[in-house]
Amino acid sequence: QVQLVESGGGLVQPGGSLRLSCTTSGFTFSRYGMNWYRQAPGKEREFVATITSIPGITNYADSVRGRFTVSRDNAKNTMYLQMNSLKPDDTGVYFCNVYLGRDPTWGQGTQVTVSS
Repeated sequence: QVQLVESGGGLVQPGGSLRLSCTTSGFTFSRYGMNWYRQAPGKEREFVATITSIPGITNYADSVRGRFTVSRDNAKNTMYLQMNSLKPDDTGVYFCNVYLGRDPTWGQGTQVTVSS
């Protein structure tokens, strides 16, 4: 059974940092690209970052480029999102996903709140 579990969210002040994790099981993690998305209250889910399988090429939404870094540890079947210089607009539920077929498999999400 494929599972994706996000963790690491929380409440942080503007300018602060958080590191999210997406721990996976049930598939060969190293063979697949992985993605981060987020959904703010009242808004549609939006793309945040992606990382390919080996060699781990990354890409980011313009709104987070230069502040967020996506990485992966294939030995731990885990993807990370290091988030620095956080802004109130970064508030939302952060999800990871993987395309094992036509449709993505999603985790349950982790809440990130940026507020003073």
